[in-house]
This record gives sequence, C-alpha cells and structure tokens, in this order.
Amino acid sequence: MPKPVTPLLAADALIELIDQPERPIVLIERKNIPYGWAIPGGFVDVGEAVEVTAVREAREEVCLEVTLTALLGVYSDPGRDSRGHTVTVIYTAQATGMPQAADDAKSVGIFTLDDLPAPLAFDHAQVLEDYRRYRETGEGAPLRHL
Repeated sequence: MPKPVTPLLAADALIELIDQPERPIVLIERKNIPYGWAIPGGFVDVGEAVEVTAVREAREEVCLEVTLTALLGVYSDPGRDSRGHTVTVIYTAQATGMPQAADDAKSVGIFTLDDLPAPLAFDHAQVLEDYRRYRETGEGAPLRHL
C-alpha cells in the first residue's frame, strides 16, 4: 500500500508574558516567506510530540522557556499557508523575561491585543481573534466548517 500524502503538521505557542502588565503576547516578524508577523512556531519533527514542538519552537525563535497552559485550537484550512497545506496546533503559553529574535525570526515584538502589528502572516488574524475570545470567556476556538 502506498504511503498517503498528507498535510504538513506544525505547532505554535501564543506566549503571554505574565511578568508584564496586561500580559502582552510575543509575535515574531518572519525572516522567510510568507513575510509578516506571526505567532512563534514551526514544523513538528518526526518522532516529536506536538506539545514538545511548541515549546522547542518558542525557545528557538524567541529564546523563552514557556509553559503550555491550554489548547486554543487546530487550524487546518488548506489555504492558510501559501507554501502548501499545513495544519497547525495552537497552544496558549506563559513565560517571563524578554524575548530575543533568533532562528527564523527577523525581529520580535511584544504586543497587547489592542495594538497588533500588520501584516499578520498565515491565518493569524483569525487565530488572534479566537485568542481574544479565549481571554474574555475561557472558551477555545470554535469549530469551523469549511
């Protein structure tokens, strides 16, 4: 039986800086296509758990040790990544300290939900709206039927 062709799998960590007022979030400005501001994250390595990927990518891209706190949602719209069909698992996370841009990050920024940068990469505008709802209600991302 031939091996199935499936989407790529990624994991992202929406990092709240809990030692700062208003618990701002960390976003990276992408160094590579697609350009724009994004939630730190990346592709899952073979043999790696998705949660481990989210923590590893936070360390590699923004030099923060994070604690995952919740699953925000799974985002699988085939058009969400211009490079090809990629499914991502988005976690909320907490950290302390000052992030530093590294790896795939051209720069790093700290933002409140009322002062987000533009443009946002991928479907991260939708993800951040879901996150705003999560912070207000405690509810994860709604199910979406495409």
